[in-house]
Amino acid sequence: MSRSLNALYGWLLLLPAIVLLAAFTHYPALATLWHSFFSTPKGARPARFVGLDNYAVMRDDPVFWQSLWNNLWFALGTIPTSIAIALIMALWVNRNLRGRGFLRMAYFTPTVLPMVAVANIWLFFYTPQYGLIAQVMQLFGSPGPNWLGSRETALPALMLVTVWKESGFFMIFYLAALQTVSPSLREAAMLEGASRWQYFRRILWPLLMPTTLFVLINALINAFRLVDHVVVMTRGGPDNASTLLLYYIYQVGFSFWDTAYAATLTVVLLVVLALTALIKFRWLDRRTHYQ
Repeated sequence: MSRSLNALYGWLLLLPAIVLLAAFTHYPALATLWHSFFSTPKGARPARFVGLDNYAVMRDDPVFWQSLWNNLWFALGTIPTSIAIALIMALWVNRNLRGRGFLRMAYFTPTVLPMVAVANIWLFFYTPQYGLIAQVMQLFGSPGPNWLGSRETALPALMLVTVWKESGFFMIFYLAALQTVSPSLREAAMLEGASRWQYFRRILWPLLMPTTLFVLINALINAFRLVDHVVVMTRGGPDNASTLLLYYIYQVGFSFWDTAYAATLTVVLLVVLALTALIKFRWLDRRTHYQ
């Protein structure tokens, strides 16, 4: 009887989380999958079952493939860079430095700024002729490119903004993890003749793998959910060079009002995120040491 009561108490404690997870995660995902098999209702015409027609349209949609390719490059450019910079900053501010509190605050400040505010700040930096970057380059006799108006530089410009904003956020997790590592491990490694690089590679980095796994998943989600910066800075241009998948879903669903096709694109986004997260968990879990 006591075991049954304990099990009941356990399920009652889990019930609020289960309800919220089902209502705001599982049900919307299943509903999106269901709507992707129907047409978009318009006026007096109700939605009708079309099977895989929306997926066939998506297969032949060049903008979808362009946005997916852009998003993959965006993730590849921002995730490793943000994590590497975050780790370097965490290692730096974890040392006994003068002004360490100020450095931590300075590194973390971009994180607390609203996404739209960050986009407007960098929009001023990137403005041709009048922007801060253009004015600095004019001192060296170069007008500088149109960062957001060129196909070659629009997406890298968005990457730089994302790295600047997210690195400080990831730094906090690495800093918290570093402060749980016992100093005796470093002292023992130094006594054994290990260099700083050997200590980091053989001892510290494996101990940071749980944090790295958590940060990787968050960075992946952030890379595929970015839409604020695109709306404010480029609106997907020029010629869809900076269109990311979520922004294209936003366009299709709210500008073109094709909710069925937007649901189809959302299903693909969910599948990409799920597969990538699954691969990361299976690959990194073998290399993760939990304390």
